[in-house]
Amino acid sequence: MIDGFSLVGPILRSFDPDTAHDLTIRALKTGLVPPVCRAEDPILRCRLWGLDFPNPLGMAAGFDKNAEVVDSLLRLGFGFVEAGTVTPRPQPGNPRPRMFRLPAQGALINRLGFNNRGLEAFAGRLAARRQRSGIGTGIVGANVGRNKDTVDAAADYVAGVAALAPLADYLVVNVSSPNTPGLRALQGREPLAELLGRVRAALAGAALAGSAVAPPPLLLKIAPDLTAEDLADVAEVALASGIDGLIVSNTTIARPAGLPPALAGEAGGLSGRPLFGPSTVVLAEIYRLTGGRLPIIGCGGIASASDAYDKIRAGASLVQLYTALIYRGPGLIGEIKRGLAARLRADGFSCVAEAVGTGL
Repeated sequence: MIDGFSLVGPILRSFDPDTAHDLTIRALKTGLVPPVCRAEDPILRCRLWGLDFPNPLGMAAGFDKNAEVVDSLLRLGFGFVEAGTVTPRPQPGNPRPRMFRLPAQGALINRLGFNNRGLEAFAGRLAARRQRSGIGTGIVGANVGRNKDTVDAAADYVAGVAALAPLADYLVVNVSSPNTPGLRALQGREPLAELLGRVRAALAGAALAGSAVAPPPLLLKIAPDLTAEDLADVAEVALASGIDGLIVSNTTIARPAGLPPALAGEAGGLSGRPLFGPSTVVLAEIYRLTGGRLPIIGCGGIASASDAYDKIRAGASLVQLYTALIYRGPGLIGEIKRGLAARLRADGFSCVAEAVGTGL
C-alpha cells in the first residue's frame, strides 16, 4: 500500500516552505487529511497536572500559530497539541524568505518572527471550540509571546495568559525564540523572576475573577543555547516561582558542522535532527538541576521512537515534534507511538512515568 504522504509530500515540498505550510493548514481545515482511527495503547497513557494524556506525543508550537486546526491534529493521533506562539496584537513576522529546508539533515532554519493573527482571533477560536458539542475533548496548550515592538514585555505575557487561562489546558511562556530581538534576554535570572512573578499574579487574578476552576498549569519554554550558569539560574527561578513545568527546548542559533554552506549563514533558529543531541543534553541537565520536581516536555529533533524514548529517559514526561513531520508526514505519529510502547515493555516498564529520567 502506498502511503499518501509519499505522493503529497514531494508536491508540498515543491512549494516554498511558507506556501507549503499554508496549504497544509488549509488541507487540515477542510478535512482533506483523514483522521487516524486506532485505539491508544494503554501503556502510553500519562497523567500530569491533573490532565489525562492518551499518549505522550504532542505537536509542538509553531505549526498551528492561530489555533485553526487543533482538533484535526488531535485526530491524527497526537496526545496533545500546543497552539501558538500568539502575541497580543497581530503581526506579519519577518520578511520572506524566512524558512529554509535542509532535507539531507532532516532540518529546518526559520526566522518567522511570531507571525500570527493576534490574541483576539486566537482566543475566539479556542472559545468556540469549547462551546461545540463533541469537540474539545483533547488536550490543547497555548504558547504566548510578546510583540516585536513592545517595550514592557511582561505586559504582553500577562495579557496572553489572562485571556487564555479559561480556554487552554496549559499555558506556555515562550522566552526562547531567537527571532524576536531581545526576547532571549528574558531568560536571565532577574528578568525571568520578574516576568514569571507577574504572569503568576495574572493567573491568580484570573482565578479570583469568578471562576471555580483552578488556573491551567503554567510552563516555561527555554533555549538550548544557555550556558551552565544560565541553566542553573533558570532552574532556580523556575522552582522558586511556582510554575508547573518546562519545555526543553526551542530552536538553536548554533550551526553544527555538516550544514550546507549556502544555508548555514541564514539567520534564524535551527530545528530538526541536528538539534536532537544538544537539546537532550540541556533537558538532562535541567532535570538534574530541578531534581525531577518539575515535569518537562522534551522537544527538539525527535524523528523516531528511539528519539522519543531517549528524551523520556533523559527526564521528559512528555515529548513534542514538528520538523520531522515535514519530511515524514503524519504516518510518523503512529510509528513513534508503536515503537515507544514496544521499548517501554522491553525494558519492563508499565507506563511512561516509570521510564522518566532512568537514562541518567
